Amino acid sequence: MSNNEVSKFIALILRHKPETIGISLDEHGWANVDELVAGINRTTPFDLEMLEEIVSTDNKQRYSFNEDKTLIRANQGHSIPVDVELEGCMPPEYLWHGTGEKYVQSIDKEGLIPKSRLYVHLSVNIDTATKVGQRHGRPVIYKVNALKMHEEGYKFYLSKNGVWLTKCVPIQYLEHI
Repeated sequence: MSNNEVSKFIALILRHKPETIGISLDEHGWANVDELVAGINRTTPFDLEMLEEIVSTDNKQRYSFNEDKTLIRANQGHSIPVDVELEGCMPPEYLWHGTGEKYVQSIDKEGLIPKSRLYVHLSVNIDTATKVGQRHGRPVIYKVNALKMHEEGYKFYLSKNGVWLTKCVPIQYLEHI
């Protein structure tokens, strides 16, 4: 497996299915590093040095170690219920959401909902949202009136890798660009 393939496998384990390699996550999404390495090593050659390289070079900064590198977790994107200890914060006036054309009808009817994830993911600029949207086909961008949402009681969180998170975005706060 290439580093990219192993990184995707780690994302699967730490965000969605830790049982794939027979490990579990604690309530804050942390996995034991030795157990993770041993579990991956059962199917592909893998060691702590490779894990450290993946974490340090991941362009999306998906993962974090604890201080002594005995635990690791995904920063966001979970479909399993974990509390990654995000602190609420005030968002900028506008955030952006990129998606594919095939989701427009549903979003225009229901707003943005997390579907299988714990949070809706929002970008700080149009360029990033466009890149995210391209993963789903022809990109469609929504402008989110985040500050108004926040003023009306919706909570926002900023993950360690710069992705803004919220539980949902009702349609009245969305503008199709």
